[in-house]
Amino acid sequence: MDQPRTSAYLNTPTMVSEGAGVRLRRSFGPSRANSLDPFLLFDHFAFNEPIEEALVGFPTHPHRGIETITYVLRGRVEHSDSMGNSGVIGRGDVQWMTAGSGILHQEMPEGDPDGRMYGFQLWANLRNPI
Repeated sequence: MDQPRTSAYLNTPTMVSEGAGVRLRRSFGPSRANSLDPFLLFDHFAFNEPIEEALVGFPTHPHRGIETITYVLRGRVEHSDSMGNSGVIGRGDVQWMTAGSGILHQEMPEGDPDGRMYGFQLWANLRNPI
């Protein structure tokens, strides 16, 4: 009897700085050699100590042809876009955003009362970008 085939993808995240100085752990990011398509990026943010200086975040920027899935475990993220949409993603919340052509948005993280923030963001490729 044939044994079932299994495969595993293991890697060690690297620390990167994104947006306006946000340090986070990136498990994988956009590249031509990406073998995880349709997934383009996976970032994990964890601020374990109170943040002494203002966390600037991710000021207004575009995306095109991707889905961003943001899950917040602790803290919150204020989100707004150039279409007038806005909201807050808090502890236990998930935001699934279709990033269409011509729309700008911003994400501004904020720690909980202890200054801590945990969560992650996954980008999925859209086959037919809008």
